[in-house]
Amino acid sequence: MHAKDILIDGFGRIREEVHATVEGLGPDELSARPSPDTNSIAWLVWHLTRVQDDHMADAFGLDQVWLSQGWEKRFGLDLPRRDTGYGHSPVKVARVRVDSGELLTGYYDAVHEQSLDALRGLAAKDLERVVDERWDPPVTLGVRLVSVLSDDLQHIGQAAYLRGLLQSAAA
Repeated sequence: MHAKDILIDGFGRIREEVHATVEGLGPDELSARPSPDTNSIAWLVWHLTRVQDDHMADAFGLDQVWLSQGWEKRFGLDLPRRDTGYGHSPVKVARVRVDSGELLTGYYDAVHEQSLDALRGLAAKDLERVVDERWDPPVTLGVRLVSVLSDDLQHIGQAAYLRGLLQSAAA
């Protein structure tokens, strides 16, 4: 098995979890927060998708799906165009509201497809290419891809846990 196949599998698992976590939830459940200082499922899924979109586009020299495919307009959030959610205050977290889970999964699926297209073209030597020199040591493509996987898996795990809390409270 090649490294790119492992990465493709990893990103596929994120997609599965995004769909499993979001499907069947309405706007109120997606926006629910256990306390004013916590994140909602909508924010967590939007953020993990924005991070994947932003980081993959940057690493592979692509346009962000958020902007190039009009997702920014479809979401209509009161946030800067290129915002990914890093450092969001509770007020900004509350701005990430959606009318349906299909909006979240639709955006994730579009980002996922662009990510898979980029990953399918990888050669082993590509993983050694430096994509960010602001760090010491500089960040390689391989390290960046694992970082995105890690971030996305953490956030979808948080969202799935929150879904369980909401369902338990409703029962």
